[in-house]
Amino acid sequence: MDKITSIKELRESILKLEIKQIEDQRLLKEQFMITYERMKPINMIRNSVKDLITSPDLQNNLFSTTLGLAAGYLSKKAAVGSTHNPLKQILGTFLQLGVANVVAKNSDGIKSVAVSLISNYLRKRKAIVEHEK
Repeated sequence: MDKITSIKELRESILKLEIKQIEDQRLLKEQFMITYERMKPINMIRNSVKDLITSPDLQNNLFSTTLGLAAGYLSKKAAVGSTHNPLKQILGTFLQLGVANVVAKNSDGIKSVAVSLISNYLRKRKAIVEHEK
């Protein structure tokens, strides 16, 4: 700031500072309202859930986990069935956990094998349909 040498310059400087103070107050109030809205519990939950849902890692992990749980459940049902023998039920549970763990850890490989099997089947099916025409 320049040195103030007259009353006129002093008044102009005071006026500029008052205008700046009013603008700063307006910006502070605006920022306070934004922060207040973000800090409401419902908005915090909503934003967290939105971030969680849109995460690509979560979607991939969810698919892997679901695939593993389904494979484990089906393997237990196939191996044990509806027996009431406690030993078989315990062994079936261990089998279920083991299969679920292996499938969840190797879901990318399983997914690629499934996609290639389906594409081969569809390719053969298309060739048969075209041959019949």
